[in-house]
Amino acid sequence: MFGSDFWQHPLVETAGYFSVVGLCLIVSMVLFEIITKYKNWEEIKKGNIAVALATGGKILGVCNIFRYSIERHSTLFEMVGWGLFGFVLLIFAYILFEFLTPSFKVDDEIARDNRSVGFISFTISLGLSYVIGASIW
Repeated sequence: MFGSDFWQHPLVETAGYFSVVGLCLIVSMVLFEIITKYKNWEEIKKGNIAVALATGGKILGVCNIFRYSIERHSTLFEMVGWGLFGFVLLIFAYILFEFLTPSFKVDDEIARDNRSVGFISFTISLGLSYVIGASIW
């Protein structure tokens, strides 16, 4: 039905990457929703800027990791595998952030709309996504 030229056309490849990464992003946001004590989208709906910052950083971080993965891999399977590995590292970084701040609970502060903690969370997610992405082979 479709020749190999069809599947290698840039528009088809772009649509494929967009679809797969979109699905991976949804899955990652569900997993982040599970590991945080607060409900991301409920808090954002209420106007919690700290949660919006932390969530935005996670979204940018995950997308940035997948950007590197798309650049460096020729198969969809490799791209998804490395992208998901990078995502796991971002989750680890979030847990480590909570562990390395014993004087307060990151999730509790973000839920209370502590914007400085939300901004640091944003920065950690985005910053580490560059490090993770650069190390993807």
